[in-house]
Amino acid sequence: MSQFFGSVSRYCAGPEARRDFLRLGLAGFTSLSFPGLLRLRAEGTPTPERKKNAVIMVWKPGGCSHIDTYDPKPDAPSEYRGPFATIETKVPGLRFSELLPRQAAIADKFTVLRSMRQSAGGHPAGSMQLLSGDPDTRDKNKPRLPDWMSVANYVRAGAGSRDNPLPRYVGVNPPTNYTGSAYLGDAYAPFVVSGDPNKPEFTVPNIGLSDQSQVRHLQRRQTLRQNLDTMERAFDRAGELAALDEFESQAMTLLTNPKTKEAFDLSQEDPATRDRYGRNTWGQQLLLARRLVEAGVDVLTSSLHGPLCGRVSNWDDHAVNHHVFDALRFRADAYDQAVTALIEDIYERGLDERVLVVVTGEFGRTPKINYQPSTGAGNASAPAGTKQPGRDHWPRAFSNLWAGGGIETGRFIGATDAKGEDSIERVCGPGDFLATIYHHLGIDYKNTFIEDFNGRPTPIVDHGEAIPELIG
Repeated sequence: MSQFFGSVSRYCAGPEARRDFLRLGLAGFTSLSFPGLLRLRAEGTPTPERKKNAVIMVWKPGGCSHIDTYDPKPDAPSEYRGPFATIETKVPGLRFSELLPRQAAIADKFTVLRSMRQSAGGHPAGSMQLLSGDPDTRDKNKPRLPDWMSVANYVRAGAGSRDNPLPRYVGVNPPTNYTGSAYLGDAYAPFVVSGDPNKPEFTVPNIGLSDQSQVRHLQRRQTLRQNLDTMERAFDRAGELAALDEFESQAMTLLTNPKTKEAFDLSQEDPATRDRYGRNTWGQQLLLARRLVEAGVDVLTSSLHGPLCGRVSNWDDHAVNHHVFDALRFRADAYDQAVTALIEDIYERGLDERVLVVVTGEFGRTPKINYQPSTGAGNASAPAGTKQPGRDHWPRAFSNLWAGGGIETGRFIGATDAKGEDSIERVCGPGDFLATIYHHLGIDYKNTFIEDFNGRPTPIVDHGEAIPELIG
């Protein structure tokens, strides 16, 4: 039987939607307008909820070179293969670039999919294809379809309330360019944690208030609002005001429950664990990701961007941006360490059946190296005007990692041709990618439809099947 969800766009769009409500804190809670709250959609009849399957997606914005990481081509001509040697991994027959020794040593704990492809060459369209299934190859400023993270949040919200005080969907410095909740509205966008978790002064605002006088003041405001709203409920023909108590309760819990503050507090981790992930932005982001899914967050996204990437702060290694090989060397250690620690930790803490880890970007990079003048000096880039090597966008072939989720690990799926130009074996596309994630989350991707802006039932996966080797 198909699972149909009516559109919430008429109620959730706008600046005072649930995400902002949760983030505004004490001041925002007391000043939200009634019409703003009216836009919020009810989450259904409260039912007890146990910890469900979860997903951590580690995003490499800009697209990572598959040839210089997970799919090296040592026998290809020099203008393709690049300068890096290959190394053995713990999986017979699987070799990585020398840049990833830690991941090579734990390759038995994940599966490499080497045959991903999509059809969009731009960052916006490429990201939208992979994360939402939008087949359009044209770049757009905003997504037409909601990304899988927002869809998962929406579907799970419709299944009932939860006892856990934490949001279902959290982004720790999440991918924000070219992603979004589209016609679902901001109510189903992530609770965003921004900043550098490695800094001693790092905090997440508006959670776990410790001042009891503030808590009591907030509770009095909530009681007053409930009394005033009693008159309005008589005119609530659509029943949308049923959402009010639910969302206010969630906001109150996020603000006043001490467990919320504990979940975001990295100082409670053993210093050795923090060292293991790496005392840098990426390492601490992924440690916080593990900490939050362990505490009950369902969907966690974290983008590896910023200064650790090099001069232009992403993986977009055109020659005009970066010396591609210097850039890969520059970021390799932090990346290799953080991802390795996350995967090992998931298994060591017994989360590997429930939590699926996916590491990917929107596409790969051109197999053939090109040379262009740099547009500026900086980390991994020579002074302006200096000709340096680069690799451009390449959607026809790229790799991603899958760990946990109860899947069989220690193997690789698919293959590209001798130069890494095309996926040729077990080719997988965005629909397969999305279906696999939805399957892990227990979402019926074949029969779930959501109304779009025009009221048309839209499938969450238009084409594609869950990848059998990646089903737990």
